[in-house]
Amino acid sequence: MKKIKFLFIAVFVFATFISKAQDSKKDFFGMWTIDIEDGSVGWLEVHNKNGYLDADLLWKGGSVSPVSNIYFVDDNNLVVTRIREINKSKDRKHFSTQTYKFKRNGDKFEGVLVEPTRDGTMGVIKTKFKGWKLPDVGDAPDLSKVKYGKPVNLFNGKNLDGWKLIGKNVTNGFKVVDGVLVNDPVQVEGQRIHYGNLSTKVVFKDFNLKLEVNVPPHSNSGVYLRGMYEIQVLDSYGKELDSHHMGALYSRITPSQAAEKPAGEWQTMDITLCNRHVTVILNNKTIIDNQPVYGPTGGAIIADVFKAGPIYLQGDHGKVLYRNIVLTPIIK
Repeated sequence: MKKIKFLFIAVFVFATFISKAQDSKKDFFGMWTIDIEDGSVGWLEVHNKNGYLDADLLWKGGSVSPVSNIYFVDDNNLVVTRIREINKSKDRKHFSTQTYKFKRNGDKFEGVLVEPTRDGTMGVIKTKFKGWKLPDVGDAPDLSKVKYGKPVNLFNGKNLDGWKLIGKNVTNGFKVVDGVLVNDPVQVEGQRIHYGNLSTKVVFKDFNLKLEVNVPPHSNSGVYLRGMYEIQVLDSYGKELDSHHMGALYSRITPSQAAEKPAGEWQTMDITLCNRHVTVILNNKTIIDNQPVYGPTGGAIIADVFKAGPIYLQGDHGKVLYRNIVLTPIIK
């Protein structure tokens, strides 16, 4: 009888230990990708920096940035806040606090963002979201051993066959001129025209993408890989290295060297995405060399980093020209 009782206690203690181990605050540590209810994408990394609980957050557009505050309610509930300044009056500063509440269940979570209305009234906006934990990116692939399929010419030089406009209530600024794909989002004085992005109808997994691009002075665009990773297109000639400049993986990977040409000149981009690692060769210079991609960038339309997605060209910033867009899929 004593042996049975001892065995029961031991099993109970072990089960309790396992349960607590599975419901630890540390289970929040790591990277999470986020599906937002309006179809946009986010990303969260929780970590311990210099002995303090900290996090970086991407929400819809823009850059990955540090949060204002982060704390645990209990083992399965986490709260993150971001504070932004709002210009409402000249005599004082106003701040808006965004509160993100995460409720974890294993390697998944559901949550809600609570924030004041942007017009300064007494209302509140609630946005639901869900997410899941991302596994480690693993080792960089050996690109010398990668096998490729048949090249696909994404742009025929004649029309927009194979492409579609994405976005709600947007205008198409893309057209074909003399065999070149031109995006020219012209604004009219007194109006604000919202231009859409141009996406391939076909989706892809891993691949090599080659294209030529011409960026007029002060212009800005982007090439999205699988609808989730933006390679920046920008007139940044002569500027210091930055994760927001030409050829960068937007706000995530800074080019190792400046390789862009002056505005108005045709430039070549040679991009390989393989096993969540990216290589960018700009104008025959390797500026990102098989580096890990930890999560989506701002403007992503797909949160699942293992899902196939389209190539899409950003169309809402400035004039840009593309030609000779050829994708070669990687065979696995």
